[in-house]
Amino acid sequence: MLRFLALIACCLWPGLAAADPLDQRLTAPWPNGAAIDRIEGREVTFASASPFSPADFADLGEAPKATARATLFLPPGRHRPGSIPAVVMLHGSGGVLWAREMTYGRQLAAMGVAALVIDAFAARRELGTGFIDRLLNITESMMIADAYAGLRWLGERHPEIDTKRVALVGFSYGAMATMYAMNARVAAQLGKGLTFAGHVAFYGPCIARFSDPRTTGAPLLYLYGTADILIDRARCETFAGDLEKGGSSVEIVAYKDAPHQWDGGWGRRTIGRTMHACRLWVERDGTVRDLNTFLAMSTPFARTLILGLCASGPPYPIGADEETRARSNRDMGAFLARVFKR
Repeated sequence: MLRFLALIACCLWPGLAAADPLDQRLTAPWPNGAAIDRIEGREVTFASASPFSPADFADLGEAPKATARATLFLPPGRHRPGSIPAVVMLHGSGGVLWAREMTYGRQLAAMGVAALVIDAFAARRELGTGFIDRLLNITESMMIADAYAGLRWLGERHPEIDTKRVALVGFSYGAMATMYAMNARVAAQLGKGLTFAGHVAFYGPCIARFSDPRTTGAPLLYLYGTADILIDRARCETFAGDLEKGGSSVEIVAYKDAPHQWDGGWGRRTIGRTMHACRLWVERDGTVRDLNTFLAMSTPFARTLILGLCASGPPYPIGADEETRARSNRDMGAFLARVFKR
């Protein structure tokens, strides 16, 4: 009788008919090629804001309004309310990449996880369209605001998504925002009662520390390559220690000889400059203080000055590494499987 009822349930809800549990799909080799071709993303918009720094979170209504832009990938089939976990993604300094965010979005949806790929740059073209202008004027704080706005939007518009099982995943620049979004004060001001169940940071520089290290308690998975000179391992371990003191567990995974952005689809090259000399401190009121000049990073001019003085060193290598990508898929999949079971 129970077997008969289970068969009926699968017929009524096609989303229940998957042969393997979600954790098995996430930890097996991820689907690719024809297996994800049928997954289509839908462009969506939702209300957000453009706070320049964390100091603006306290009175978000005074920050410039923004219409966030994103691509939503949903698992095929019909699903019961609250039955689907999700991932919100924040891109790197080069913007949303087809080989990275858009591919991850389709892969996750094919495995039964909704994905919301946020494009913080597309929502704020009036602030900058060139590489440098975007980094100076479209800040990590704006990306964090979009992430929490996206989490709320998923709960309001898609009842099939369980907002208690949504992870935040970021890449490089977006990884910095992903890690800062763990801060308890930030979450309280932007989340309106919602927090992310877990955070995944791909090769994110560890530049800022918080005077109040309390976190939401959600765990962090931090992934980087040992050939990535943009990453200062010692500073990231210090930042991880802050998060652990604040209440979160942290897992750091290093991939031997992997460069920056191993999943971006581009061939090997060198770009940019390192940020090792940049040292920022986020005070309890959200003021971002540069520890080199002691200036507050409160305006685009101050941000330009501070980052211009501390960005230095040789260009850093980036490039696709499919072996590392397969390993990071496995590690992120295992992490998400644990997070979605909590």
